[in-house]
Amino acid sequence: MRLLPFLVAGLLCCTLEPAVSQQRDYAIRPLPLTAVHLSDGFWAPIIARDHTRTLPHALSECAKEGRMTNFDIAANRTKGKFCGIYPFDDSDIYKAIEGASYSLMDQPDAALEKTMDSVIALVTAAQRPDGYLYTARETNAPNLVNWMGPERWVNERNGSHEFYDAGHLYEAAVAYYQATGKRSLLDAAIRNADLIASTFGPGKRAIASGHEEIEVGLVKLYGVTHDEKYLRLARFLVNQRGTISHPDANPDDPYSTGAYSQDDTPVVDQTTAEGHAVRAMYLYSAMTDLVAMQGDSAYLHALDLIWDNMVHTKYYITGGIGAIGNWEGFGRNYQLPDRTAYCETCAAIGCVLWNERMFRLTGDAKYVNVLEQTLYNGLISGISLDGMNFFYTNTLEVRKDFVHPDLERTRSPWFPCSCCPTNIIRLIPAIPGLIYAQGNGGIYVNLFAGSDATFSFPGNRTVKLIQQTGYPWTGRVTLILYPSASFSFPFFLRIPGWVGPHPVDGDLYHYTDSSTALPGLKVNGQAVPYEMVKGFAVIRRQWKKGDQVEWDLPMQIKRVLANEQVRDDRGKVALQRGPILYCAEWTDNGGRTSNIILPDAASLQTEFRPDLLGGVQVITGTVPALKASTDGLSLETASQPFTAIPYYAWANRGPGEMTVWLPRQVHDVEIIARNRP
Repeated sequence: MRLLPFLVAGLLCCTLEPAVSQQRDYAIRPLPLTAVHLSDGFWAPIIARDHTRTLPHALSECAKEGRMTNFDIAANRTKGKFCGIYPFDDSDIYKAIEGASYSLMDQPDAALEKTMDSVIALVTAAQRPDGYLYTARETNAPNLVNWMGPERWVNERNGSHEFYDAGHLYEAAVAYYQATGKRSLLDAAIRNADLIASTFGPGKRAIASGHEEIEVGLVKLYGVTHDEKYLRLARFLVNQRGTISHPDANPDDPYSTGAYSQDDTPVVDQTTAEGHAVRAMYLYSAMTDLVAMQGDSAYLHALDLIWDNMVHTKYYITGGIGAIGNWEGFGRNYQLPDRTAYCETCAAIGCVLWNERMFRLTGDAKYVNVLEQTLYNGLISGISLDGMNFFYTNTLEVRKDFVHPDLERTRSPWFPCSCCPTNIIRLIPAIPGLIYAQGNGGIYVNLFAGSDATFSFPGNRTVKLIQQTGYPWTGRVTLILYPSASFSFPFFLRIPGWVGPHPVDGDLYHYTDSSTALPGLKVNGQAVPYEMVKGFAVIRRQWKKGDQVEWDLPMQIKRVLANEQVRDDRGKVALQRGPILYCAEWTDNGGRTSNIILPDAASLQTEFRPDLLGGVQVITGTVPALKASTDGLSLETASQPFTAIPYYAWANRGPGEMTVWLPRQVHDVEIIARNRP
């Protein structure tokens, strides 16, 4: 299960219960969704599809599976038994409300708002007078006692997810209040949070959440209420992790050690990304929030070490995280298998959320580079081009002769555990809020997408910014500034990681061409010098109405190699162009991909295909492919046409083979049977 975006900034601290005299926040702030209008040819259709197809589809599936009915039963308005096999299904409704809220900020829709009002009425009717809200318990679901325990919160650490549900409730409530000004759900969230704050904390009950999420939700509640008890409770819960011993722990079993839920060691002593990847992303997001609010150097030191470990040793080239299906999470350093890659869609979403926070905390573009690599590849691969089918896991290779329980060859319209579809619903409409930011006295352009945005500066000054681009298919970006009056401020333009020798920070992946072709940068048609600050090209000048910045990002095809310690990718190469990672899929390559070889000398071209997969840039060439040998003993090859498509678009034309990493030579081909046709 997973978490969402950026609306209210985060917060953290260092002592057990520091006094906070005034509300603080991230030094760098995202723009409100209402201040950004997207016209982009790539993202606008995806966001529109989420509004018109994905959200209604998810609400329909939730109703069909009884998610709505559970609230009616809990409110004693109808009779029946709990519908579902998981006690945390309430969270899917909350995530749908949150996603709908972001859609309403971007595109007011009276019918959608009316639907959400009716859903919220269901939710609030089910709440107990003291604020408790958890329909699995309120409907007395006997089949879920092992999950939730016989009493409130007694099994929270081991599976009830009561705090997880609460966190998503808080996020939904804050988002809907910001979108509509309506307080019904916000008041319900406050009652629930007040109940938990009166029960847990110093001198009261102590517990660590089993699935982190409440911590982020509490921070968001603080953002709208300014009630510091929510901030203190978030920190208290974070600090409970790693405070219980595991006398029978097996170091190879993350469940027994507590590592599965980042609960084996106090957070300030953790140095590696471990355990369930989604839980980890939510924990690290909450810690980053708390650092921003309360300035905890111990938390920040731990986060820096964990981020380095994840990005340098446990991060797929697709932007996916969480290699191991057994615990939906991180494995050992460099343990990144392709065919059995788990790469849960929710984990990719969590990765975007954490890295967005780390950028706002530090102003470093390396975090946006990871965010972009994940967003354009391993995140949107989780949803089909029709917006109504989903991947829970995102593999990097499909072969007709390989079967594995975690391998999904096609997307599904829904899942019994539907965390990924509803998480996508809340991430997609929030994307406009990731494009720009404001801080350090200036404007940050983080992502490149056709849009216009309005920035507010002290002294009642404003700047309207219009961005025009064909990104990610072209590297040409034009930015036109319209300040309300001429004044000076720094303008930060991110130089994407893929422009340099590495797509993201570290040596886990590198391009065969190690040169760094810095983009051309002009203002009003004239080349201008710029200062490099943490991966941003910074222009400092007096800006006037109509000033035009032209950004020319090089868009050549790049070959990617993995660190030799990644066993599955030795002797193999992947393809990337701009932020888009490519794969070979069966339907374009003679029905197979497991026989393709991509030599370093193979000439490759690129072209835009408006008729293919909604309009994509493809990579083409002629390459050798293995074929049946005449003697039945030797390896023989024959030349054949080759096409690679964006990884996010695979599995939209039926099931078949797919691969991201291609062998560079015949002897690098992995063969189960030497002469398999």
